[in-house]
Amino acid sequence: MGRGRVTLKRIENKINRQVTFSKRRSGLLKKAHEISVLCDADVALIVFSTKGKLCEYSTDASRMERILERYERHLYVERQLNADDPQSQTLEIISEHGKMKARIELLQKTQRHLMGEDLDSLSLKELQNLEQQIDMALRRLRLRKNHLMLQSISNLQKKDKALQDQNNVLSQEIKEKEIEQSQSPPVEQQTHENMSSFQLGTLNLGEIYGAGGEEGEIMEETQRGKSVMPHWMLQYMRQ
Repeated sequence: MGRGRVTLKRIENKINRQVTFSKRRSGLLKKAHEISVLCDADVALIVFSTKGKLCEYSTDASRMERILERYERHLYVERQLNADDPQSQTLEIISEHGKMKARIELLQKTQRHLMGEDLDSLSLKELQNLEQQIDMALRRLRLRKNHLMLQSISNLQKKDKALQDQNNVLSQEIKEKEIEQSQSPPVEQQTHENMSSFQLGTLNLGEIYGAGGEEGEIMEETQRGKSVMPHWMLQYMRQ
């Protein structure tokens, strides 16, 4: 019995996939070299591994850039020809529309899977990959949330320190005002002392001129009227 056809699909085992990539890459580079030598063709081969490692081959090391420039010119000419042909433009638009529609459907399907919907059609490996994606998304969300929380706490601490400094300044000003008020006598006490001096002066005048006679009566009237006789009038009365 002959060997059956092998279905090409992604190798799930990571080690086996890496070994297969190394073997097939060597074979691919060998085939590219053979076709360039046997057929005198300009060949440029570019391969990127899953880890982003670049593998390249060209007919001549200096021909890689020339081959790429030739490829760009060829694409430009094809685009110009398609732009002049309305039918080609229509076909290109239809093709792009189909690609965009398929991409939108794939994104919507992926979104439903991330939301926990339509999971019955997924295999065990697909579910594991989906779980890993969700775990990575949750870790990123937690990191972002923690960063925002720490930033908010730092801002609150700065505001609290500013308020404490302002409170200390106000407390110091209040203490200084209290000390000033305690050192200077109140206004009522000064007024009381002035009134006491005024009364003592009036009594001394009454004792000097005596309680009897016209001068005494004048002093009594002066005391009752809460007025003080001018000095020149008192001298005139003594004469």
